[in-house]
Amino acid sequence: MTGTPLRVGLIGYGLAGSVFHAPLIAATEGLALDTVVTSNPERQEQARAEFPDVRVGATPDELLARAGDLDLIVIASPNKTHVPLATAALEAGLPVVVDKPIAGTAAEARGLAALAEERGLFLSVFQNRRWDNDFLTLRKLLGEGELGDVYRFESHFERWRPQLKGGWRESGDPAEIGGLLYDLGSHVVDQALVLFGPVTRVYAEADVRRPGAETDDDTFIALTHANGVRSHLHVSATTAQLGPRFRVLGSRAGYVKYGLDPQEAALREGGRPGPGWGTEPEDLWGRVGAGESPVTGGGRPVRTLPGDYPAYYAAVAKALTDGGANPVTALEAAAALDVLEAARRSARDGVAVTL
Repeated sequence: MTGTPLRVGLIGYGLAGSVFHAPLIAATEGLALDTVVTSNPERQEQARAEFPDVRVGATPDELLARAGDLDLIVIASPNKTHVPLATAALEAGLPVVVDKPIAGTAAEARGLAALAEERGLFLSVFQNRRWDNDFLTLRKLLGEGELGDVYRFESHFERWRPQLKGGWRESGDPAEIGGLLYDLGSHVVDQALVLFGPVTRVYAEADVRRPGAETDDDTFIALTHANGVRSHLHVSATTAQLGPRFRVLGSRAGYVKYGLDPQEAALREGGRPGPGWGTEPEDLWGRVGAGESPVTGGGRPVRTLPGDYPAYYAAVAKALTDGGANPVTALEAAAALDVLEAARRSARDGVAVTL
């Protein structure tokens, strides 16, 4: 990619902004991190230390006042701010990337999509776990027909965090759009839809397990896809013994994969994309087989493809400069929110919801 890099303004420098967006933007050819916005003085200093040439602002209004100096706005602030900030950026004439979930409701997501289309502007959603190593590997296996017809997709995104951390993600205020259903659930539902298509029926169980917790921290979602595949999705902060990340069962074979993609841990530790990025050792590879447990050596090991979070922003840059495809559209995010809203209703009322 040649020419002057696109100037990016990043709103938010908490976990999402500092660990994911800023490093990935800075590592992407064709993009330049121009400004970071955070009202937190400590995070302002952190941004200056990590990116000495980047401007630092305190409010989104300061950034939007300079709309003519920017080419893209990335919104990595708390969930409740996504819709108003994305709206303001689009109305200022700027393309936008929004961290997931793009909104609290599918209707709001579709409203943003309509506004972007009306203005002729790019709007994308950061669903980085489409570029997890295990997900990329599973897509390859499915594309090659290794498993035959898939009957059931089991996805576990579980952690052992018995103590509350505090903050808006654990708030019981509905306006904050906190809880695991909308946090990790946004990832596992999006992955299921990408793999197996539209959903016709949703059943969910959402529990508040930890003392003092105000919102769901142990949630199960069962999806029936239009093609007959059933997805069983687990997200939890209270799992004392972690199970497989994926267990996928088909007519010919199954695929079982343990362990989380290494990219988040690498980014948290200050790692940056480069040679060998996203790879994992052979002893963590998943296994494909039939009739035996992978724990006792059943099946054959399958090399895990490298994870590739940098591919998201590379696709964003290509979309903005060369007319490439949007890597994750707002309408795709709205379809996932349809499922999440149905799951919330199902868990609340104790019924299955038909879509």
